[in-house]
Amino acid sequence: MLEKAKKRVDKILEWVLIILVAVNVLNVLWQVFTRFVLKDSSSFTEELARYLLIWVGLLGASYAAGKKMHLAIDVVLRSLTGKAREMAELSVQAFIFLFSLSVMVIGGIRLVAITLRLNQISAALRIQLGYVYCVLPLSGLLIMFYTVVFIMNRIHSFKRRTAGFHADPLKARSMQE
Repeated sequence: MLEKAKKRVDKILEWVLIILVAVNVLNVLWQVFTRFVLKDSSSFTEELARYLLIWVGLLGASYAAGKKMHLAIDVVLRSLTGKAREMAELSVQAFIFLFSLSVMVIGGIRLVAITLRLNQISAALRIQLGYVYCVLPLSGLLIMFYTVVFIMNRIHSFKRRTAGFHADPLKARSMQE
């Protein structure tokens, strides 16, 4: 069930990222065209490129976390084996979950609420900055979702191994031979 949902979220996130990058490429091409060909630089393109880059960066980080392609220092994990390694991996996922919850989701919601309440408007696009910043809690929720999937998968695989190990010693012995 969770794995099916993860694949769906992955696909949606892939397409959102593709669209955001494509829009950003077209936006920057338009800026170059207006600046160097028309000699009259477009007023909104630089700001739009900046905001799109924020969205691509944060949503891309969520996608990378979901694919376990994020930056990791795994020197300690590589030295561990068996149950110790599994516990360390679960601990890392728990810390990622807590960081995403506290900093990205809760902190992000506060940031969005404050900027919306203060009615902060972007200079060129004239949109409320709270809408730009809403990607922070969204990205945090996505990372939390991925960590829950990884933790549940790890727990299920651990239960399957221990259930098979303890189920029938004679059957397990005959399977080894």
